[in-house]
Amino acid sequence: MKSAAFLLIFLLAGTVLPAQEDSAMIRKIANEILQNGKAYDNLRVLTKQIGPRLAGSSGMVKAEAWGEKTMKASGAEKTWMQECMVPHWVRGGVDEAYADYTSTKAVRKKLDIVALGNSAGTGAKGLKAQVIEVTSFDDLEQKKAQVKGKIVFYNYKFNPTFVNTFEAYSDANKYRGRGPSAASQHGAVGVIVRSMSHSTDNNPHTGGTRYDSAYPVIPAVAIGLRDADELSEILKTKPATVFLKTNGHFLPDTIGHNVIGELTGSKYPDEIITIGGHLDSWDNCEGAHDDGAGCVQTMEVLRSFVAIGYKPQRTIRFVLFANEENGTRGGQKYAAEAKLKNEKHIFALESDEGGFTPRGFNMTGTDEQYQKMLNWKPLLAHYGTGEIARGGGGADIGPLNRTFKTPLAGLFPDSQRYFDIHHSRNDVFENVNKRELELGAVNMAALIYLIDKYGL
Repeated sequence: MKSAAFLLIFLLAGTVLPAQEDSAMIRKIANEILQNGKAYDNLRVLTKQIGPRLAGSSGMVKAEAWGEKTMKASGAEKTWMQECMVPHWVRGGVDEAYADYTSTKAVRKKLDIVALGNSAGTGAKGLKAQVIEVTSFDDLEQKKAQVKGKIVFYNYKFNPTFVNTFEAYSDANKYRGRGPSAASQHGAVGVIVRSMSHSTDNNPHTGGTRYDSAYPVIPAVAIGLRDADELSEILKTKPATVFLKTNGHFLPDTIGHNVIGELTGSKYPDEIITIGGHLDSWDNCEGAHDDGAGCVQTMEVLRSFVAIGYKPQRTIRFVLFANEENGTRGGQKYAAEAKLKNEKHIFALESDEGGFTPRGFNMTGTDEQYQKMLNWKPLLAHYGTGEIARGGGGADIGPLNRTFKTPLAGLFPDSQRYFDIHHSRNDVFENVNKRELELGAVNMAALIYLIDKYGL
């Protein structure tokens, strides 16, 4: 009986021991990041010394040089710049707008607007036309006979019932992406889009638009929420005209780079795990949350592994992707080169939803792969990962899944404040919390450690 009891204890210990080892290793990684982390300081340099870094800009070039230098300083065994051609859209000057209407007397109201990324400018003289408000594409279709020669104002609000604000964004951003061409189809001469936010301020939010080549290209701007509400109120009782002056245009494509650092696997060097964020930002902000946070978290995972002496079994690549905001050329190039070299990509993780408190991961993979990640939740929950949801990843790692069926995950931080900041002038370093940023890196590092040890 005594021998049987010892055997049972031995078998139970053998079952528990891996979890104990993993818990201890994750604790070690977390302590290193929370006590000695460099992510916040790195983000300060990226945002305050470099600032905006839209694809093709001088800021992009400076950010790439900074990224390579910081990747090396973080301990990468190999570092290289992966060249890709990127679009070069420029704002070209200050965006201006005002509304004219008649109350008891003529009134002119300045509007807080920003040209949408990739949009065409109005020309030097600007554009002035009567405004027509629509609340949806269905509403546009019903009013299409009234649209010709006018500026269409898409006043589609973020749905407040979506607790996950990314669902509200997914619901609304079609008006920014497809709205200009949909209006142009019916003869509109310009577009104003309600900013993709449910903030209480008046900061306009830019973002990329996409023109359908079948219809004329027209200027397009986003408007701050308070001005959107006021313009809507005006139009309920009286007509209004709006003057727009924007200068956006494309220059020829230019050379950009993915910045890549690597730790070579000790046991399975041909199996590649990718972790990354995108280095570019829109030109109207510092890009602190979008996606400076993801970049510095990526390099913090690298730094922490090196600092504690962790030797990965599989090759881990740390990637600062180029041109996510208005082209995703960096992610496409990364996957295309991987295919050309017949590489084996077993997992990819992206952080591109802000540097807020981590809540979990969104995961794209098979049922078996998803279940394996669910089994790790007890190891991650202590650090904030309370949810592992199906579906997700990121724009830059998506091409890996389409090319290789690589399973993907995206860090999912608390989303409530993200769209107060996203693509607007208040996406600045001061709006990032050091502790929240570091906890995101802890969760990313923990998941990468588990994937490296056990595969997926």
